[in-house]
Amino acid sequence: MPAKDFYHEIVINALKKEDWKITDDPLTVHFGDIEYFVDLGAEKIIIAEKKNIKIAVEVKSFLSDSPTSEFHSAIGQYINYREALQADESDRFLYLAVTSDIYQTFMERKLPQKVIQKYQIKLLIFDSESEVILKWIN
Repeated sequence: MPAKDFYHEIVINALKKEDWKITDDPLTVHFGDIEYFVDLGAEKIIIAEKKNIKIAVEVKSFLSDSPTSEFHSAIGQYINYREALQADESDRFLYLAVTSDIYQTFMERKLPQKVIQKYQIKLLIFDSESEVILKWIN
């Protein structure tokens, strides 16, 4: 079982503040003989629309000296997890969770934005101090 990310509990708290129910910590996904552990699985019931939304969330801290290297790793991991979820016929939407600081200082740059758009990476932007979700990017 992989170690939990630095912001793991903060993202859990932020999701709960928006009435998400944490269903898996971690969410186990199988692809052939490979077992993946996505950080979180959560769901939210939208009563007005009579539907149940399910998400998988991979939390990334970007605490190393090289945000570019962490970005490469995070995108590769995200793509693998998304493929595994689709192969497993999961109805979960996968999100990459990052702090607002990382989003503003790194991910809004030209190349990360191009990669995010090209590979249709869904982002969950959170504030690590107030433990709230600031933005969902689909």
